[in-house]
Amino acid sequence: MRTTRWWVAAATTSLMAAALSPLATPATAQDPSGPGAPPIPPDPLPSTLGLVLEEYAQLPASTPNGPWTDVRIGTRHNRINHVGELPDGSDRLYVPDLNGRLYFLEDRQPSVYLDVKAQFPEFLAWRGLGSGFGFVTFHPEFEDNGKFYTTHTENPTAPGEQTYPGQPLRSSGVQSVVTEWTADDPAADSFEGTRRELFRYRFASQIHAIQQIDFNPTAEPGDDDYGLLYLAVGDGGYGVESDIPQRLSDPSGKILRIDPAGTDSGNGQYGVPETNPYVDEPGALGEIWAIGMRDPHRFSWDAEGKHEMFLGHIGQRAIEAVYEVDRGDDFGWPDVESRLDYQNDTQCRLDPMTEEQAAKGYDFPVASYAHETPANWGCNSDSGHAISGGHVHRGDLPGLKGKYVFGDLVKGEVYYSTAAHMRDDSEREATVHEMQLFDTSGTRMRMSDFVGDGRVDLRFGTDDDRNLYLLAKANGMIWKVVDTTRAPWPQDVEPALADNVVAAYDFEHPFAANDSYEVDQGPSRTLIRLVNGGEQMRVDDGAHPGSNNALQLHSSAESPTGTPWKAGVYENDADGVASLSRFAGAEGITVMGWFKMDGTNPTAGFNAIGLAGVLSGNSDGHGVRALLELINVNGELKLVALGRRLDTGSSQTFAATAPWQELLPAGEWVHLAATFDYTAGTMALYRNGEAVDGFYTNPGDPWQVDGTGTSPTNPRGIKIGGSFPQDGSQRNPCNCRMDGLMFLDDVASASEVARQYRRLLR
Repeated sequence: MRTTRWWVAAATTSLMAAALSPLATPATAQDPSGPGAPPIPPDPLPSTLGLVLEEYAQLPASTPNGPWTDVRIGTRHNRINHVGELPDGSDRLYVPDLNGRLYFLEDRQPSVYLDVKAQFPEFLAWRGLGSGFGFVTFHPEFEDNGKFYTTHTENPTAPGEQTYPGQPLRSSGVQSVVTEWTADDPAADSFEGTRRELFRYRFASQIHAIQQIDFNPTAEPGDDDYGLLYLAVGDGGYGVESDIPQRLSDPSGKILRIDPAGTDSGNGQYGVPETNPYVDEPGALGEIWAIGMRDPHRFSWDAEGKHEMFLGHIGQRAIEAVYEVDRGDDFGWPDVESRLDYQNDTQCRLDPMTEEQAAKGYDFPVASYAHETPANWGCNSDSGHAISGGHVHRGDLPGLKGKYVFGDLVKGEVYYSTAAHMRDDSEREATVHEMQLFDTSGTRMRMSDFVGDGRVDLRFGTDDDRNLYLLAKANGMIWKVVDTTRAPWPQDVEPALADNVVAAYDFEHPFAANDSYEVDQGPSRTLIRLVNGGEQMRVDDGAHPGSNNALQLHSSAESPTGTPWKAGVYENDADGVASLSRFAGAEGITVMGWFKMDGTNPTAGFNAIGLAGVLSGNSDGHGVRALLELINVNGELKLVALGRRLDTGSSQTFAATAPWQELLPAGEWVHLAATFDYTAGTMALYRNGEAVDGFYTNPGDPWQVDGTGTSPTNPRGIKIGGSFPQDGSQRNPCNCRMDGLMFLDDVASASEVARQYRRLLR
């Protein structure tokens, strides 16, 4: 939990306490900040404001047109990435699909207006996340002139008019092509007409090409900006190892502004506006409007106010940012990332800007949030964060007017910042708030629930009536925001326990970079892996009001995959899991959660049922420090708390007296807690908030109690549903479901356990 400030209007609060509601291989956590580094931005603040989403339109499934290898491209329902309204008064909405088709929506029904893919033999939609038919925008006079503009990618060796003839031929990467289309009949529902190429650029890699092209909808005839086309051109992925985004002779990493009706460009296909900032600078491209960008993803203009242009900019190491874009701005990439020094060889550290960098006059974000990786995920790996720029709402939704609505496109979280506070001449950034989401029945959901996938691929759009839309590639759905509501953010942790929570898992938070992992809602930020079943292990079965999902566990005998479904984290290293260091030397531990038996237990051939626990510092994936389990006691299966104080010492077991079938009846959610006081040598069990009678099974003092805590070693991990979370041999399998697991570094009192149980039933 961060308590430092980042030039924001309000201090951050603990998101854990408020919100508890394979693309890469996990790696050991690294120190993220160098000496004297400023804090990274705070997490978005939970807001009582919520959006009510209504299903608006389902777009057809589509597939990339080549041998994709990246699951983030090939496993989507389709790749729709924008929704807007044609500027002709027809009430038709348009939706581009990166896989090649441009759809029109009339009365919510989609039809193909133009198959862009079919028009270009070299069309490429499978190499790089942004490859394919990237965007479409319609000329403000489309109703009369029938002109609209698209950007798409082609193979790097495709022939074509080169805007910049000096570019070398490349066998990899992509080319971005901007095309002007002229419809014979602008009112028609399918395209017939002509096209011409305006702009073509060959990128050195397959990422960060041209993301968006658009006209300023707030410009009126006679304004300098009227009819001028903006192009958001990424750095081609090479900003991390070159200064291309700072070179005025290269379009990469820039926003360009061109006149489609002009002819004085290098290729004679468009004009260069005289009011662009670098028109008269020797060696500079006159098309440039602003520079210093990595991946300018989405931009829009505020329909009211001062008509500011806001840009959502996807960060490299630390920060997802919103910038206000003005003529001649320089956002500093790759010299800086936001307000931090960026060095590619040390990007796992965050260092403050040098005096020289601070003196360069870079433009800084007007709002931002952290792009941190989980503690046990490599800092250079995909972290499951990427901003999707949005829109300032100027419609009639209560409480939303004047708020810039945007989000994290990967995780699907929806945010807002107040537009009046988003000023690039201020030393303080606008606060970012996370909004709650509800379906039309009033059920609170996450976007991952709406789409049924941990990676949402979220985008935003508006129409001429200023309605707000959300859309997702994961299931190809468009939602209309039909209302707002106010609701307290769920407070799922008893306040007296909040400071002692180390790790917590509600199975509502798949890791967007790889949803076979679950994100820790506690401060340790420790990912757990859903072993053998992956995302299939999340099921629609919440244990308590407000919970939508639970974790499904299986023995190999009942598993759909024929392998045991279990979960956890394991580090086979003497240093253990560094992010769980609060359990090193702990004087007490509490393990609690919800459990439901939903299969044959125990599995034939096994005499124990594993629930959840913290491993010891020398564990092979089986030995534990604190564990809830069912084991054989005196020839009878019993619910137990089983703990060990010293890594090399003996364990002690506290067994419930009542039959386990009474404590955990089949098909019924039950809240269990086990507490371990290592200084006093005592344990306790609780069921649905009440203490369970029991007895110790080992006489004497197996813990060697001396008034101190456990061994001063980090746990090797957490195991859930059976032994060996590293996917070792099957032992103690559980055919059951779990929800709301919490691991605390203190002994919860009987009243605290009872209050925690009652809190979740509200």
